[in-house]
Amino acid sequence: MSTPHNEAEKGQIAKCVLMPGDPLRAKYVAEHFLEDARLVNKVRNVLAYTGTYKGRPVSVMASGMGMPSIGIYSYELYKFYDVECIIRIGSAGAYDKDLKLFDLVLADSAFSQSSYARCQSGDTSEIQYPNTSLNARILRAGKEQEIPVKVGRIHSGDVFYYEEGQPGLDYYRDEKGCLCVEMESFALFHNAKVLRKKAACLLTISDSLVTHEVTTSEERQTAFTNMMKVALEAAVSNE
Repeated sequence: MSTPHNEAEKGQIAKCVLMPGDPLRAKYVAEHFLEDARLVNKVRNVLAYTGTYKGRPVSVMASGMGMPSIGIYSYELYKFYDVECIIRIGSAGAYDKDLKLFDLVLADSAFSQSSYARCQSGDTSEIQYPNTSLNARILRAGKEQEIPVKVGRIHSGDVFYYEEGQPGLDYYRDEKGCLCVEMESFALFHNAKVLRKKAACLLTISDSLVTHEVTTSEERQTAFTNMMKVALEAAVSNE
């Protein structure tokens, strides 16, 4: 069985999937961390691979950018491929001055003005939540590898380029309590809730809206190795 967006056959995708936005980051994880990785989807170049990590099956699949995109791919993984958990491994822009480039942030909630949840299921909440047991596994994996992981609320935005006069850093940081911004996790968390599955979001700070520091596109593909290591360990760990 395949879907309009995923040519993998049922059984070719592991129960736990790591989900970066960038297809080339998915390729990097597969080539550098997974044993016997095989390409199981290339529809629209949204690459998906399945292999093993420490002897246990793991898949990594790109989500594309934005909530509609991850909404499609994560829903299909959960609903049609029997995936149990998805760990988003993404990049984020820092709202908090204490967050430095390459710091890791684990979302304990995602705030958004997106209409995704309302349109998908009638859910009008502005905040969606990850699975607490999966978050605990990620925190444990970080601690075991001595990789610091900060925890807090994130902002899932629908817009990358804002016109003047729209709410900015102060609103999302000070009024909504968000540490950083990305564009996918609100929809992922909602899909997991609706389908009674598990989801988490582990982010690497790729730029700062406070200091205006940025990473390169190559660094975003290949230099986020701490995030990859933590997520992989969590993916194969027990509850």
